[in-house]
Amino acid sequence: MNENIVLEPLLSSNQEVIIYLFIYHPLLFLFLWSYYQTIFKPLVGPPSDFYVGEAEGERIATAQTLDERRTSLLRFCRRGDLPVLTRHFDGSIRYCFLCRCIKPDRAHHCSLCGKCVLRYDHHCPWTNSCVSYANYKFFILFLGWALVFCTYVAATSLEYFILFWQGIANAHMDVNNSASPGGKFHLLFLFFASIMFAISVSSLFFYHLFLTGKNRTTLESFRAPIFSDGPQKDGFNIGCKQNFQEIFGKKILTAIIPIWTTRGDGVHYQVNSLLLGALQLQQQQFGNISNDVALPLDTTSNSVNNDRNYLLSENNNNR
Repeated sequence: MNENIVLEPLLSSNQEVIIYLFIYHPLLFLFLWSYYQTIFKPLVGPPSDFYVGEAEGERIATAQTLDERRTSLLRFCRRGDLPVLTRHFDGSIRYCFLCRCIKPDRAHHCSLCGKCVLRYDHHCPWTNSCVSYANYKFFILFLGWALVFCTYVAATSLEYFILFWQGIANAHMDVNNSASPGGKFHLLFLFFASIMFAISVSSLFFYHLFLTGKNRTTLESFRAPIFSDGPQKDGFNIGCKQNFQEIFGKKILTAIIPIWTTRGDGVHYQVNSLLLGALQLQQQQFGNISNDVALPLDTTSNSVNNDRNYLLSENNNNR
C-alpha cells in the first residue's frame, strides 16, 4: 500500500453518521408502512345489492339460452338500479357464477382469493394479496418508497464501495481496527443488492404510474374493458390529472403518505367524454333502463334486439 496515502475514517464525522441515520429511518418507516398497508388492507368486494338471491342465481345458471340469461341479468340490474357499464365479450352483463353476483365495473373474480374484488388489478405474489381498489395507492407507494430507499442505500454506500475496490478500505480496517475482514463482502453485497432491487422495482413502479395516468388496471392494459359499443381501452381515462387524483387525492402531502385518500366507492366510475356521449345517445335510442346501465349501440346485433325487446315489454307492462 502506498505510504503517502492519508488514511481517513470511513465515516468522517459523527455528524455524517447522524445525517445518514436521520434520513435512513424515515425512509425505512415509510417503506414498511406502505408494505403493511398493501398486505393487510382488507379486500373490498361488491356491495350486497349486486348479489342475486339463491332462486335468481339458479335461474341464471340454468338458463337454456344466452338471450334468456341476458334478459334475467338486465331485469335484475334494472330492479336494483345497478351502475354497470361494462359487458362480457358476448354482450351480456358480467356475472360471476361462483359468487352469484353481478360484477361491478372493473371488478373481477380472483381465483386465489376466492372472491370478486373491486377494481381488480392483479394478484401480487410478493404481498400474497390482490392489488385492487382497496390497496392500489398503497401498492404504488410501496414500490415508490422501496425505490427511494434502495437508491438511498446504494448512494450512501457507493463511496465506501469505491474505497474497497481501491484497496484503501483495507488500510482503514488495519489502522482503525474498526471493521472486520468480512466487512468488505457485506458492503459489496449491500451495494449490489440495493442496486438490483432499485432497478427491478423502478420498472414496475414507473409502469404503474403509466397505468395510473391512463386510468387502466394491469388486467385492462392486456384486455380492454368492453362497453356496449365495443372494447374501449381508454374508456375510464378522464385526463391525467383527474386519473391521479382518483387514486391519490388532491393534496400532494397526503398523496405520498400511505393513508386512505382514494376517491370513489369502487363501484361508480367516470368515463371519458367520447364514451359518455355514446352512452347518452344510446339511452335516447333505446329508452332508459337506468341512468348508469348502458345498452349496446350496434343496432344489428342480436344482443341489442334482445335488450330492445326486453325494454319494450317492460314499458308495455308498466302502462
